[in-house]
Amino acid sequence: MELRYRAPEGMNDVLPESSYLWCFVEACWRDHCHRYGYGEIRTPILETAALFERSVGETSDIVSKEMYVLERGEERYALKPEGTAPVARAYIEHGLHASGSVQKLYYITPFFRGERPQKGRYRQAHQFGAELFGTAHPLADAELLAMVMAFFAQLGIPEHALELRLNTIGCPNCRPAYRNAVYQFGQRNFSRLCKNCQSRLERNPLRILDCKECTATTMNAPLIDPYLCSDCRAHFEKVQELLNTLSVRYVRDHRLVRGLDYYTRTTFEVVADQGLGAQNALCGGGRYDGLVEALGGPPTPALGVGIGVERTLLVLHALNVALPSPPRIDAFIVAFSDEARLTGLQLAQQLRTAGVTCDIDLEGRSPKAQMRLANRSGARCAILLGESELATATATVKDLENHEQVAVPQAELTEWIRTRLSCR
Repeated sequence: MELRYRAPEGMNDVLPESSYLWCFVEACWRDHCHRYGYGEIRTPILETAALFERSVGETSDIVSKEMYVLERGEERYALKPEGTAPVARAYIEHGLHASGSVQKLYYITPFFRGERPQKGRYRQAHQFGAELFGTAHPLADAELLAMVMAFFAQLGIPEHALELRLNTIGCPNCRPAYRNAVYQFGQRNFSRLCKNCQSRLERNPLRILDCKECTATTMNAPLIDPYLCSDCRAHFEKVQELLNTLSVRYVRDHRLVRGLDYYTRTTFEVVADQGLGAQNALCGGGRYDGLVEALGGPPTPALGVGIGVERTLLVLHALNVALPSPPRIDAFIVAFSDEARLTGLQLAQQLRTAGVTCDIDLEGRSPKAQMRLANRSGARCAILLGESELATATATVKDLENHEQVAVPQAELTEWIRTRLSCR
């Protein structure tokens, strides 16, 4: 039969056979962020479209080509295409700056972009994110970068499989001169640029530097270092010094400019050598010291990171990193009669209330079919309830690994199983 309905292109279902791995990496991220002093924030899927037009930039690919916009009367909303701007909006709206202290916020969120789906790039994707508001000190940059690399190490990704790429794009005081230098370079080499970069040149000339198609053309493009003001130069040098102190390996990437308008000073990406193909960026981020003020808040230095959840899982699989096995239930109740099924339902409820995971046949199958279900479920044991067990108020517990059986009084079954499981 032909399917009438399918998930939208580039949007994927996560089934139980893999969802437990999502839960694993999400739990690792939460635990990791808590250790660094971050608290969780959850923002809506929908935001006003103007928020992203103001923050990400109307000339960015995200806003100009990829953002899903919904209109309701005169209101314009967007499915959020990235995580930073909504967190900055919440930071302002709820007056988190009023405490006067640094705010550390993390999140796990879906985001939406109408781009061509490919490996590691989807129209609905998911992101781990962390945002830090209220400090301009290079220590914050170094701590965030160390935190990101430590997270990948915690997941079991070997250090040699990743590369932290680092750059600075200056500040509003010194970047305009660099932007103009890149623009002039682009004009001189206009015919050699791809059509996309020819279009970008007028709107956002720095973007020609991160175009893979134009790598050969922009090989000799101006570097930013001669254009940096003294403050930006000192900031970047201190970040590098601190990373060396923390033994965080990185490479300088002069082409790394990022694609969003709000970035200032430090920019970075972590790329993987396996699992992602051409789109090999596992995460990215940087400073955005002017974003909060641009959105109507007080002047607030800030920085953050976004990590692709799907991309992280692709890398873990590609590197054959040891991952948790699928969750197993503790017990499967096999009832030999309708009367036994009622008793089994009561026992199942008692076990579940006590924290023991168990299942029971809900369709009246034969005992033989129920045993097949028990074996397929991966349960550690089967609880058999037949006529003799009902007559003696016992249950026969069969170990599905070594096939040993023991009769246990029903009144003691919950504690017996909990004790037995804790010994494994």
